[in-house]
Amino acid sequence: MSEKCLLDQWRDTAYDKELTREQLENFWGEYFNIEKEIYRQLLEAPDVEVKGTVEELAGKYGQEVLTMVGFLDGINDSLKEPNPIETMTETTEVSLAFDTEKLYMNMVDAKADWLYELPQWDKIFDDETKKRLYREQKQAGTVRKEKKVGRNDPCPCGSGKKYKKCCGKNA
Repeated sequence: MSEKCLLDQWRDTAYDKELTREQLENFWGEYFNIEKEIYRQLLEAPDVEVKGTVEELAGKYGQEVLTMVGFLDGINDSLKEPNPIETMTETTEVSLAFDTEKLYMNMVDAKADWLYELPQWDKIFDDETKKRLYREQKQAGTVRKEKKVGRNDPCPCGSGKKYKKCCGKNA
């Protein structure tokens, strides 16, 4: 392959500015179907650690090496031990041992309903657990502001005075 690392080659291909919108949509549509099939296979046996070189895994799943690199890039944050994706070559040993909860929540975060709604999840989590993980992930991105104390509200220090006459006097 060329001088660029595999991850850079994948990103150059996946985010090619020369491609039309339609070409990019086709590229990503095909990739998402490939990704979905690999996840289907992985989720059938979630406790089995899949290991091998990047080239071996690409062969195992019937994919090109760069497509496998894209998959490895996507799953890396959900792995128990992240792979060295920045420096990966075709002969780099990688592992697909994933944390099921983290993987599910990352799929929710990515808004990848085609992945977190796979029927294989039903064998891993019950409905309550899936709902809890979904809710936790959605709430993780929510910024909550505390209610601001109004001038005429009771002072939060507990003095019984209005805020403006107590702790808000110097604010």
